[in-house]
Amino acid sequence: MLTLITGPVRSGKSAYAERLASSYGLPVTYVATARIDPADAEMGDRVARHRAGRPADWTTCEIWGAGETDLPGLVRSAGPDRVLLIDSLGTWLAGYLLDLEALAEHDAPAALRKLETQTDALGPALGEATATIVLVAEETGWGLVPPSPLGRIFRDHLGRLTKTLARSAGRVELVVAGYAIDLKAIGRPVG
Repeated sequence: MLTLITGPVRSGKSAYAERLASSYGLPVTYVATARIDPADAEMGDRVARHRAGRPADWTTCEIWGAGETDLPGLVRSAGPDRVLLIDSLGTWLAGYLLDLEALAEHDAPAALRKLETQTDALGPALGEATATIVLVAEETGWGLVPPSPLGRIFRDHLGRLTKTLARSAGRVELVVAGYAIDLKAIGRPVG
């Protein structure tokens, strides 16, 4: 089963996802998706706090955007006796986008097509998963329109991908200001 947890930055969605993952009573693999720049001390500190806050019995798998581990492959390979907590869809996309920055500046549509090619396998993998999946995704569309092509590509693709995954999820929770709202219980898909 896929549970999608979405919401704005610092809304409490990761903490909520961690509590939910623990509640299943199965071993948890925390899939960390942030691509870390060693020169970015603030991000390094943020990641260190996240690592320190995870339960000691959880396994951690770190994915670096376009790097060593294939997220769709990881999702497919996890068995039914495991919970995968993927935090987060936005940082996973951002890892790919870092490699597309130059292309986006001179050909934004080509950068978007390349991003879609790199990320299209995730939806089918989640649909085939036998593990319990808890996926965190940022809601980026509630802010201003980003001034750069790369920012607009990120916002638009994350929004479309989140919407697609929400439709196939068994459960969709919106976390705002520390409160979770079960969207499938009160809403219906549009468009």
